[in-house]
Amino acid sequence: MSAVTTAVVRTDLDGLDCVHRGKVRDSYALDDQRLLIVATDRLSAYDVVLPDPIAGKGIVLTQLSNFWFARTAHLIRNHLTPTDPVTVLPNPVQRNQVERRAVVVRRLRPLPIEAVVRGYLIGSGYKDYQATGAVCGIELPAGLRLAERLPQPLFTPATKAAAGDHDENIDFATVREAIGATLARQVRDASLALYAFAVEHAAQRGIIIADTKFEFGLDDNDQLVLMDEILTPDSSRFWPADTYKAGTSPLSYDKQYVRDYLETLDWDKTPPGPRLPPQILARTAERYEEAWQVLIADLPRQSQ
Repeated sequence: MSAVTTAVVRTDLDGLDCVHRGKVRDSYALDDQRLLIVATDRLSAYDVVLPDPIAGKGIVLTQLSNFWFARTAHLIRNHLTPTDPVTVLPNPVQRNQVERRAVVVRRLRPLPIEAVVRGYLIGSGYKDYQATGAVCGIELPAGLRLAERLPQPLFTPATKAAAGDHDENIDFATVREAIGATLARQVRDASLALYAFAVEHAAQRGIIIADTKFEFGLDDNDQLVLMDEILTPDSSRFWPADTYKAGTSPLSYDKQYVRDYLETLDWDKTPPGPRLPPQILARTAERYEEAWQVLIADLPRQSQ
């Protein structure tokens, strides 16, 4: 990522129909069964896409997600196909544009929730706890501090917001109503298993995964499939274990650096977002790169 100097903010690929532009990803239809998904360098915070991108961020998101998808396939199937994304693009210039930041995936029916797992009390979970003593309807012990480790990881789902809207924490009963009791249990159990696996891997490399979110869809046989991105600096909070201390906002390998800066501004968290100073963008880019390098540190570089 450090060698990337030009940011990819938006893609327009010849001959392909863009079926969705999310906060970060552009999705193109290849056929009835497959999509090409390109991770751009757009940066979002508080569900708002900010004006300034981070060059190379989409590469980190894609490569790190692929790393985790490969290592969690024994826990749940994921949406990746073996097709090399550059082979579906005839234009060499566009191939270079999407190289290392694109995947070809199976088409799924996305579930209308975000499957959030929290191991520590931070962010909106901490705000809910301060107000109610609970997170997503789960009562917690009194006196927990900011960034405190929870007695056990919690499944704390949220609504899935469109760009410009805000996710809202919901309880498990609401998830059951939305997708049915059986599927709700499958999503919860898969999310907790994925989190536990990732926490162990990251702990061996000196990283705390404070929380993370997963997204799931259903295939043509109504089977649950893991999709989107997993365990990246965009979808997770990564903290260096050697500097972690409960009661303070920990140093972070994710975009918390951006969130902390935004909290100092007079901004109501609605579009358009504020411009970011060059030093904030540079430091955030460094943190993304560091997370990537540390998490895959035991692997040969060419195996990514």
